[in-house]
Amino acid sequence: MLMPISDDNSSNHLKPVVNIALIVANVLVFVVLQQGGANLFFTYAWSTVPAEILTGQDIVTQAQLFTDPNTGQQFEMPGLQATPGSVYFTLFTSMFMHGGWGHLLGNMLYLYIFGDNLENRMGHGRYLAFYLICGVLASLAHVFSSALLPGTSLIPSLGASGAISGVLGGNIILFPRRKVNALLGWYVVQVNVLIALGLWIALQVVSGLGMLGGSSDGVAYAAHIGGFIAGMLLVKFFDKGESAAPPNIRQYQQRVRR
Repeated sequence: MLMPISDDNSSNHLKPVVNIALIVANVLVFVVLQQGGANLFFTYAWSTVPAEILTGQDIVTQAQLFTDPNTGQQFEMPGLQATPGSVYFTLFTSMFMHGGWGHLLGNMLYLYIFGDNLENRMGHGRYLAFYLICGVLASLAHVFSSALLPGTSLIPSLGASGAISGVLGGNIILFPRRKVNALLGWYVVQVNVLIALGLWIALQVVSGLGMLGGSSDGVAYAAHIGGFIAGMLLVKFFDKGESAAPPNIRQYQQRVRR
């Protein structure tokens, strides 16, 4: 499987302050508030629970005792915790939390590589709005898909994957010819963004169909697919084209075209 590690952003001229801020916010929430994943009470209070969104009611459940099938060791998992304020606010808070270091670092790598491209085209404010809207729509896609999968509506959902999927969908539309450096085994290869991200969304679709067939690995594939589609559909509404570049850059580009 291809894993992108960088792209050609030599044409970017706007400093991606919002993209950097989003990365910092995600890291701080995981390290400080989630305590590196150890603070399950915080995580279970602020994650998106499909049943809560569908009913509008905050749901609190009891802790459960689980047994590790490999070691036989028993451990207690806290139940769903009370959410301060409206449960609908978790559609925003959940996109800044993660289930572990691998989950966090993988998401932040994709956001770092592809987010600056959109911010350069949209400008700071528009990019932030685009990111948050894609994240909410991705969470809603997961919420409504849970209605088709019995027994999943009480499983908390969290992560920036949905919003970042929107960023990836936007890159497909705006930069279809951009080159991406990716790891293929031990080798670094250069591929078109359509190949790099096309393979990624294809995997999400196949895995999502597998969930409908009864097999699940706990990943919210519907959120990935929903976010990706939202990004593709919304990116043109937020795109400012060259207007996001500094005035002196735009004037230079106009003179070169003449």
